[in-house]
Amino acid sequence: MSALPARHSERDAAHGAAHCRYVLRLADTSLVLGQRLGEWVGHAPALEEDLGLANLALDLIGQARLLLTYAGELEGRGRDEDALAFLRDAPEFTNLTLAEQPNGDFGHTIVRQWLLDGWQLELYQGLTSSADTRLAAIAAKALKETRYHYRFSSGWLVRLGDGTAESQRRVQSALEALWRFTAELFTADETDESMRAAGIAPPLAELAVSWSARVDADLAAATLRRPAVQPYLWHGKRGVHTEHLGHMLAGMQHLQRTYPGARW
Repeated sequence: MSALPARHSERDAAHGAAHCRYVLRLADTSLVLGQRLGEWVGHAPALEEDLGLANLALDLIGQARLLLTYAGELEGRGRDEDALAFLRDAPEFTNLTLAEQPNGDFGHTIVRQWLLDGWQLELYQGLTSSADTRLAAIAAKALKETRYHYRFSSGWLVRLGDGTAESQRRVQSALEALWRFTAELFTADETDESMRAAGIAPPLAELAVSWSARVDADLAAATLRRPAVQPYLWHGKRGVHTEHLGHMLAGMQHLQRTYPGARW
């Protein structure tokens, strides 16, 4: 009989660890994408787009703060949002690989943003019904922001794709380069399955159907071609990243690592 409580304890510990990993993945993706968009401040092609990208970045970092704080509480090791954002190395980050890809030109950034906005739109919608009420509340707030993000990125996708020959060429090229990373958006692993079984996360397979239909509709409006399925080698949410993340984190974490515990 004494072994039964031990098994329950092990299952509870495994569930808690998966719960923390899941929330941290969401947080890391928003944080890394927000940092990437922040790199555009002062460099966008027009003032309106400069402000638009900055606002998207602030929304994403705000989402990341809520999620990182929650992940720290689930972890139970005393790490707050700052410690999780600035004091982890690249292999400890679990963001989607697509989010860490460099900005490239404006069209490249728009394609990356559009692909992730569509993913977050479907995911946050599903998470509003999560058995985790705190995560559901964070998702409900994020969903309002993500609807705006998606209008921004999909609007620009259509404008560029159905624009000049040069703008269409660049956006199609970006789509071909980034498409291989979309497989990870809906590839479920043991963490995703554990959260789905617990009613915390929606089934990724169902989200993939809605996302794919949304993508096809936007591509048709933008007169762009959906790329063929490509081999996929990266698994950012498992801590396996491209070289780009380490370079990005070096800049993002420089101040905190140089002056540990610094406060404004």
